Formats: sequence, structure tokens, C-alpha cells
Amino acid sequence: MDTEAPQDPLDQVDVDVDAQSLILAAATHDLEAIRNLLRTVPATVQDPDTGFTPLHAAIAAFDDEDDEMTDGDLNGVPATDQEDIRKRELEAAAETVRLLLRNGAIWNDVDSENETPGCIAYRLDLKELYELIVDAGVRAELLLARLSGYQPLAGDEDEAAEQDERGAEESQSGPQATTATSSDPTTSNDTYLESNLTQTQTALLDSAANGVMMSWEKPIMERHASLLLPQDRLRVLNIGHGMGIIDTFFQDKKPTVHHIIEAHPDVLAKLKQDGWYEKPGVIIHEGRWQDVLPKLAQSQEDIAFDAIFFDTFAEEYSALREFFSEWVVQFLDSNGKLSFFNGLGADRQVCYDVYQKVVEMDLFEAGFDVEWEEIEVPDLEAQGEWIGIRRPYWTLDTYKLPTCAFVG
Repeated sequence: MDTEAPQDPLDQVDVDVDAQSLILAAATHDLEAIRNLLRTVPATVQDPDTGFTPLHAAIAAFDDEDDEMTDGDLNGVPATDQEDIRKRELEAAAETVRLLLRNGAIWNDVDSENETPGCIAYRLDLKELYELIVDAGVRAELLLARLSGYQPLAGDEDEAAEQDERGAEESQSGPQATTATSSDPTTSNDTYLESNLTQTQTALLDSAANGVMMSWEKPIMERHASLLLPQDRLRVLNIGHGMGIIDTFFQDKKPTVHHIIEAHPDVLAKLKQDGWYEKPGVIIHEGRWQDVLPKLAQSQEDIAFDAIFFDTFAEEYSALREFFSEWVVQFLDSNGKLSFFNGLGADRQVCYDVYQKVVEMDLFEAGFDVEWEEIEVPDLEAQGEWIGIRRPYWTLDTYKLPTCAFVG
């Protein structure tokens, strides 16, 4: 009877040695060695102790060097020569990063410290390397968006299902990965809408203690409202009422028409309790925007708005893209303005910067120009904002506020 030959344990040792050699070659920016090793070792290999990929190593190589750099002589090397050496090393690192990315390195793999290569570059203020990672992230996100519209040919369903399963597993290793389960309301909008909400004076929480909306957002929402409604007596549509922060600021502008689309039963109950249904000019639409807007479009009324704001919960970026690509043009006045709560990838700077570029490209493709205004955000952790919150949804010190208008 044939038996499977035992695997030579040295084979695995060789693989591990080659993997470590690739990571070391990346750290020393040895391009020739990297090219040779990539023939047998994937660019996504990770060190079992540090979690470093070759891409991490290529950037983290500057971590210790920064401590050694001085304004004076270093081991007899004048400062001007140090600058030249530093410049050459950064150029070599940039070539290394490009080579690894061309050969399949993943821009948002995380190491044992939960840092992506971009996080390390940002922390070390390596701007050129950081921008290379951001651009790689943009390309990857745009490609994934295109692939999401792929329809498998007859007979390809099983293969497509396997790819979807692998993609789901891989996404759990990304920077926004969580320990979410199917019962976590953040996993889908349907699950969120079925969950029970709790509102305190400072936060609206879902059943898993995720922050749906929090009072620290007030200055941001006030600025959104002032840019969208620069004068009184305009027409506004808000999608996603939440705690009612921005709708309250909209009301201060005395809009002639104020439409609100809200789907969660608990939020709708609070709207009734607080008297929103009786406010002059306010029209509440109960349901998901995906169901409400088609009915409005088919109605006999001539509905147009001077301002539209979008802030939903537990929806993917594709939902926002669908909204401004397919629906805004049907309801926004030609001189109107569009905005949305920009929390895309806000758990780490590199993801936030990637999505800023992605959304800017998608908005332009949909026919919109966008202007960004930066708003300083205080240290929310130091202020205790995340106490009792399952997972912080904002960790950055700057909010980039988008104001969009039709091109031309």
C-alpha cells in the first residue's frame, strides 16, 4: 500500500530561513537579494515574533537611525554628509517599497503592535514612504471596488464563492479588523436596525456598546451645518438622525423644508417623543434611504434641496458611493451642496488618508468637486470619551470635513 512520504523537516527550515532572509534584505534595502528571494518567498511573509512583513521591515529600518542622527558630527561624519547619506538611504527604501508592492506586498497588513507599514512611516515622519503606502492603498481600494461589481460567468459560482470566503478571511487581518461576530450590530445595517439602542446624555449606543453617535461630534456637526446652510430659509435633507445633533443645528437655520430619513425604530420613537414630527417644515421618512429615495423620486412632487447631509451607521463605503453616484443628482439643486460625516478609516491615519483620496476620485467621477476643511479634534481618550464604549471609532487629531458641489 502506498503511503505518503514523510515531509523532510529541513524543507520547512529552508522556507523559514528564506523568509527571514527576505525580511532582512528588505530592512537593508538590498534590491538584488530581494529580487532573488521573491522567486521563492511571497512578499507577504511575516516574522513570527514581530509580525513584520518585508514592507514593515523596509520602513522600520529607520526607527533606530533617527535616535542616532544629530545636528553635529556623528562618528566623524559631518552633518552635511549625514544628510546626503540619509537621502540615499531614503531613495533606496523607496525603491524597496515599490519593488515589494509590485510583487504583492499588502499595504495594510498589521504587525504584532497592530501597526501597518503606513503607520510606521507616519510615526517616523517618513513622508515619501508614507505617500507610497497611501497610493498603494488607493490603488487597492479602487481595484476592490471594481472587482465587487464582477458577475461570475456560468459555472464560476463555486470559484467566486471560494474567493469571497478567502476575501472575508483576509479582511479580518486588516487595520479595521475587529472581533465582531454576526450578532454585533456593526456587521451589517440589517443587524444594526434589529438591535436595541441606548441613549445617554453623551452617546447613542447599540446593543453591543458600540458608539453610534456621540456628543463630542457637536463642533464638527455645527460646522457641517454652517457650510451647508450659509443662510436661513433653505431646503435640507438629512439621512440618519442619530442623536439629532446636526438636525438641531439645521433647525437653527429656519429651513423652509427639512426632510429627515431615519430607519431605526428606537430613533424614530425618540423623534416622536421629542416632537420632531410636529416641527414646522419637518418631514420624517421612516425607513432605509435605499427604500425611501426611490419612492420620493417616483412621486409627483418636485423635490429639490439646497443641502444634503449623509450619516448612516453600519454601512460600507460602497453605500455612500452608491448614494452620491446614483441619487444625489436627482435631489440636489444645481447650486446645492452635499456633505457627509467623514469617518472613513478613522481608526488610523493611513486608512483615513487612503479613503480621502478614494472618495475624492469617486466624487469627481460622479460629477462633484470637493473642498476639505481641517478641524482639530481633542484627545478623546484622554478626555474619557471612550470609557464604556466597545471600540473607539475615532482615534485621529484632525477631522477632514468635505463640502461637495456639482462640477462647474
